[in-house]
Amino acid sequence: MSDDLFAPRIPEEVANRRPLADRLRPQTLADVTGQSHLTGEDGILRRMIASGSLGSMIFWGPPGTGKTTVARLLSGEAGLAFEQISAIFSGVADLKKVFETARLRRMDGRQTLLFVDEIHRFNRAQQDSFLPVMEDGTVILVGATTENPSFELNAALLSRARVLTFKPHDEESLGELLQRAENAESKPLPLTAEARASLVRMADGDGRAVLTLAEEVWRAARKDEVFDADALVRIVQRRAPVYDKAQDGHYNLISALHKSVRGSDPDAALYYLARMFDAGEDPLYLGRRLVRMAVEDIGLADPQALVICNAAKDAYDYLGSPEGELALAQACVYLATAPKSNAVYTAFKAATQAAKENGSLLPPKHILNAPTKLMKGEGYGDGYRYDHDEPDAFSGQDYFPEKMGRRTFYDPPERGFERDIRKRLDWWAKLRRERGGG
Repeated sequence: MSDDLFAPRIPEEVANRRPLADRLRPQTLADVTGQSHLTGEDGILRRMIASGSLGSMIFWGPPGTGKTTVARLLSGEAGLAFEQISAIFSGVADLKKVFETARLRRMDGRQTLLFVDEIHRFNRAQQDSFLPVMEDGTVILVGATTENPSFELNAALLSRARVLTFKPHDEESLGELLQRAENAESKPLPLTAEARASLVRMADGDGRAVLTLAEEVWRAARKDEVFDADALVRIVQRRAPVYDKAQDGHYNLISALHKSVRGSDPDAALYYLARMFDAGEDPLYLGRRLVRMAVEDIGLADPQALVICNAAKDAYDYLGSPEGELALAQACVYLATAPKSNAVYTAFKAATQAAKENGSLLPPKHILNAPTKLMKGEGYGDGYRYDHDEPDAFSGQDYFPEKMGRRTFYDPPERGFERDIRKRLDWWAKLRRERGGG
């Protein structure tokens, strides 16, 4: 006898009831809220469709702003086949299958819009695999990412795709979504005006989140019950932030925190850190920013700064909130009171620029290994001096490409630990001159 006979019977209307956010998904680009610069009557995407020509694109923006929905609607309004994959769950084999399907479809005269969610999670080789099918028109790639494409995507991929920025929802567009939800449910949200404004802030610019919160409110409300702001917090177990983490308040406070640390003012730094904790900021975001300050503004003036910040992050992971916040506060004070140096930061930017300008130059042959007879015959490794066998464990050789000549990127100041580093560099420079290394 089948076990299905003993399974509870679920009413059909309940089984078919989808989440509110899914039921209210826009059916046309004109229905999309919060992205009028892209989907409005004069928006970029509407202009592309009108021209009859779509190119590959990267959709960059926070969660819940409609990136997936817009990609799907775009394919429909442009008459393209729609394929969707996620970089989290897909590998090379999945990509090959999608590309082959798109090739066959193209032979039948129809082009494919390939939507790749979380595209920044693909490694360099996987990102490179898109290039041939983008160039020959097999697919129009639309990648979605919450991370800055300039840092997370290959330059070759970016050169073939246009980056379109999705903005976090503002209060007006979130309010419009709530109005649509009320129309769909044929009933108002049982909230006071203050509670409604608080619910909008809780969503933090995320359209999906505001609809999910609205569903929670309707589920919790008894007949004729209306929630005020305090009751709303108890019902949804989420606190409204003092500022919108996706808007100016967030950026203003993190800027103030960073500049207070850079300015060696621990009291101001603690004040801004406490304000962000109180606003409900993600402590691990603050931990990441402290790590950034350690490498950008302290650097090798105090190498322990980076160690302290990583330890604080681990301590927060271990203790959680609120106990772990003290570890981040300790790291914040350490950074503010540490000697400051941006010498490594400046040196890395200069070295990066030099790498772009001289990226085709080969290293000098004397520092290259010669694993084959042919390479040895070509002079690879000739003249290399093993530094540990030299006086002072220093040979003074020139390691830059011959056509480039020696460059100086790192210039440590006479502060903190970098004072000792400068002494070493000056000593090695003296030996290099004496030993003919330049």
